[in-house]
Amino acid sequence: MRSLVKWIGLVGLAGSTALGAACTATSGRNVFGDGGSGGEEWNGGMGGQGGTAGSNTDVGGSFVGPGGGGNGAGQPVCDTDINADDDGDGFSEATGDCNDCDANVSPNSVEVVGDVMNPAYKPADENCNMVADEPVETCDGALAVDSMDPFDAARAVELCKVATPGGTDWGVVSAQWVMADGSPANGSTNYHLGHGILSGFGPNVTPRAGSKIFGVSSGAARQPSDPGYQSPGGFTKGYSSGHPQGFPKESPACPGKLTGTPFDATAVELEIRVPQNAKGFSFDFNFYTYEWPVFICSQYNDFFVAILSPIPDGQTDGQISFDMQGNPISVNNAFMNVCGCAGGPPCTAGGKTFDCPLGTAELDGTGFEGHAATSWLKTQAPVTPGSTIRIRWGAYDSGDGSLDSTAVIDNWQWSAEAGTTVGTTPVPPIPK
Repeated sequence: MRSLVKWIGLVGLAGSTALGAACTATSGRNVFGDGGSGGEEWNGGMGGQGGTAGSNTDVGGSFVGPGGGGNGAGQPVCDTDINADDDGDGFSEATGDCNDCDANVSPNSVEVVGDVMNPAYKPADENCNMVADEPVETCDGALAVDSMDPFDAARAVELCKVATPGGTDWGVVSAQWVMADGSPANGSTNYHLGHGILSGFGPNVTPRAGSKIFGVSSGAARQPSDPGYQSPGGFTKGYSSGHPQGFPKESPACPGKLTGTPFDATAVELEIRVPQNAKGFSFDFNFYTYEWPVFICSQYNDFFVAILSPIPDGQTDGQISFDMQGNPISVNNAFMNVCGCAGGPPCTAGGKTFDCPLGTAELDGTGFEGHAATSWLKTQAPVTPGSTIRIRWGAYDSGDGSLDSTAVIDNWQWSAEAGTTVGTTPVPPIPK
């Protein structure tokens, strides 16, 4: 039985094909029982004797019932042959499945930190690497700020595992630099300044996991202390591109205002094969814009896009980062909480009032002093276990390319929780 936590860290695969322990009935095991140490029957196989009863629970055709336990004599019928894939997850015990009675456990799963089969058991080992609840894998410590390898964008957000070419294992299948609409990158020097692997963003915005974050910008994805930095207040990269699918996506907060032609786009697109026990994912991002406060509700608008394919159920396009009012992530979204003004807050800009509850500290040392940011937000979305998805993160100007915006992204996590829905919410800071 599984008691899954909501969010699971990304952990690597050790690749062991050693025989795992058989999943056998254990004396006194209480499976979803409401009392005592009741025994088990699995598909008609008798358990031990004695003990008090738990609740009757039908689990995939297996009856976990009253009494009869005590000496642990029973063995699940599903575990009869080490060469047979009894749970249908693509692995037998002979090929590395350490629990061939549970399709959520195999070498093609990720670890669910804190998961146990029941309170009497030790932590579960979902990925069968013979280590339970290992720390989240990180792989970004040595990445260069100006890396040209798009796989490094994945590594910077803790997507460390690369899938085997032509295989069926989970991980990053491919990575490429593109425009925000998915068309090929133009490959210019200015284009490549729009992505960066950063140690943080200013002194007050640090990685959510690992030691680096991935930045994407309509200008230069750099801190002022990084080589290649260009001020977001006047760096025009000099090229245009098409709109992403579903765009121009006008903000409900700005009725009647139309955004202009996309300029200065930079994006990365990752193709990822989903672990067989994952039902959703999340990532954190923080959006900064030089357009606040002057160009609220205007054609001169910058966007951060996070576009998922296949398109989630109920949506007409793949954009999965938006606020509670349906505004895409731009200067017009409702999460612009890092800001300030003379004599305020509250601050008035573009005919709107901003309470600026998070002050201005996260703007320090970023080049966006005097402007605004969202602070860290978390976007989540559902996935089908074992499927292949594409995620595209990009930023671009609209109307012209003269004022810039930057998003920093980090902390990809897989979720084993059923019922994950698309949404974006603020996240609290990591405790010091």
